[in-house]
Amino acid sequence: MKYSLLFILLLLGQSLSAQPPHYLDSVTAFRNQYITTHGVIKEKDRAGLQFFPIDTAFQTATRVERIFDAPWFAMETSGKVKKTYRIYAILHFMIQGTPLRLSVYQSQQLMETEAYKDYLFIPFTDLSNGEQTYENGRYIDILTGDLEKSPFYLDFNKAYNPYCAYVSDVYNCPVPPEENRLHITVNAGEKKYKLHD
Repeated sequence: MKYSLLFILLLLGQSLSAQPPHYLDSVTAFRNQYITTHGVIKEKDRAGLQFFPIDTAFQTATRVERIFDAPWFAMETSGKVKKTYRIYAILHFMIQGTPLRLSVYQSQQLMETEAYKDYLFIPFTDLSNGEQTYENGRYIDILTGDLEKSPFYLDFNKAYNPYCAYVSDVYNCPVPPEENRLHITVNAGEKKYKLHD
């Protein structure tokens, strides 16, 4: 998988906070930039990028459980080459009255690069996969500094598809581990790509 500089730049410039005054505008701007700078879908094909309506119920406060010195492991991918990650933290939160948790991962490869050393990665699946959203799950990107905020707000409105959702035979996309499979429907963030003439 190629890591998009777009998400690093967006996260450096935008910090999540509790319902900022222009929250809807900030997510709209995030999506617009995502569309116009997409690394795979170009020009008129960008009309096929689809999103759920922005829903603040899917921007949720979390309790951050920091994990120190977790062992590295090989995360499964859509291809033959596994990626090396470790759990950096576990997020505990509630959606639709359901207690949930997601692991946050740190890439061994990106840690060795100054520009990306603070990059963290949340791959997840939910019950919308295969119907409304990409069958192999979606991703959310954050930075290490984001988790220092109290509380940290996890924003599913910024969930996006891996590149494999568009070109499956080229990219090597991490597959969300079993521990990051949510048993709820997350109607937020990017939907399935819509093919068009």
